[in-house]
Amino acid sequence: MAAPDTGHVIGGARVEGGGERIEVRNPATEEVIGSVPAGAPSDVDDAVAAARAAFDGWASTSLAERIAVVRRISAGIAERRDEIAATVTAEMGSPITFATKVHASVPVATSAGIADVLEGGFAWTEEIGNSLVVREPIGVVAAITPWNYPLHQIVAKVVPALAVGCTVVLKPSEVAPLTAAIFAEIVAGAGVPAGVFNLVHGTGPVVGEALAAHPDVDMVSFTGSTRAGRRVSEVAAATIKRVALELGGKSANVVLEDADLAKAVKLGVAGCFPNGGQSCNALSRMLVPESRLDEAVELAVAAAAKYTVGDPTDEATRIGPMVSAAQRDRVVDYIRKGVEEGATLVAGGPERPEGLDKGYYVRPTVFSGVTPEMTIAQEEIFGPVLSIMPYRDEDEAVRIANGTDYGLAGAVFGSEERALVVAKRLRTGQVDVNGGRFNPNAPFGGYKQSGNGREFGRHGLEEFLETKSIQR
Repeated sequence: MAAPDTGHVIGGARVEGGGERIEVRNPATEEVIGSVPAGAPSDVDDAVAAARAAFDGWASTSLAERIAVVRRISAGIAERRDEIAATVTAEMGSPITFATKVHASVPVATSAGIADVLEGGFAWTEEIGNSLVVREPIGVVAAITPWNYPLHQIVAKVVPALAVGCTVVLKPSEVAPLTAAIFAEIVAGAGVPAGVFNLVHGTGPVVGEALAAHPDVDMVSFTGSTRAGRRVSEVAAATIKRVALELGGKSANVVLEDADLAKAVKLGVAGCFPNGGQSCNALSRMLVPESRLDEAVELAVAAAAKYTVGDPTDEATRIGPMVSAAQRDRVVDYIRKGVEEGATLVAGGPERPEGLDKGYYVRPTVFSGVTPEMTIAQEEIFGPVLSIMPYRDEDEAVRIANGTDYGLAGAVFGSEERALVVAKRLRTGQVDVNGGRFNPNAPFGGYKQSGNGREFGRHGLEEFLETKSIQR
């Protein structure tokens, strides 16, 4: 695998940046596999200036040309799918099979979906009485993206912003920045003019805060932890810029009395463990009828046993390492906290998986006897840890599901009529009913402290537009 070009990209030029570099470590081997420059506020100033200078020209480019650019970006991602998957596996530990099918393939669909929406008659204008209402690109967008889906989240922000005529400064996570370097090469190859797309590597407290505070940035689109999102909002408030936040989650899988229990548990475990549980929409709480708790636990333990932990380059591996030592330690601490607070450990545990002497590995873990006030039922763990919780009736199930600070995703299993009723009662931005498939054109985003704004499809485009009324 050839190493991608890992400098900043500012005004169409590669910029090494002065001084320190940030090492990128393979979480399976613990070896350093690359580095990126530790950006400074001066790099942010240069990138924002380049984006501002390029804005008028890009915003006035024809819609047909911007759509063609998006199509070329989508094709470029598809052409480099295997390289992208291998890079994701190397820098953040996602198993290669999952990296290929999800990390490197879903962005092809989501970017193509943006082009489809625009070609399908997106409403740029409308008439309201004597007013002509027009939608215009908001301006310079700062896109700050996480490490857990390093390409997916870049595409979710950068592509719709470019498509509607905005210019962008991207700050990828310093933990997994190598995929962003590949994306920058794809964007350049798609014919995006200099300054329209810029990339500045660095840490959140330095580069992220400089972007959020910058007076020439019109919008910040951020994905990450709720704590970090809160800080982005605080910093951005000084200049009253728009902020879109996709933050943490503590999603509930509500299994109703009339559900196919075997299917609900199997798919519920599958919704908790992919990407090592390092997904903001992971179904980390499974709510089951009290009368069926023992049966559900037995099924969950059997399902969890099939999630092999090991070398993420092995196609048979289903759970790779956590992204870093710090993340591994965080997950292990939560497992210990669950035991201390009285939850019943029925699979996995805090011990290191057998036979894995290196790497930041965690055993897939299942708890039973979890009560709503326990830490593991309230806080986002971001690891392969499932909490199974009993409920007495449907109202209690809804109360438990809604009883956290989060509201990003969820699931309901049962007869379709009952499941839809419960799905509508959940205070969360997205709900899958009976294993409903991910839709790359449907809006994704959260209620409560899971954030605000939406990504993907038409709703994702609208985030990057201003609305103007012209009276005649």
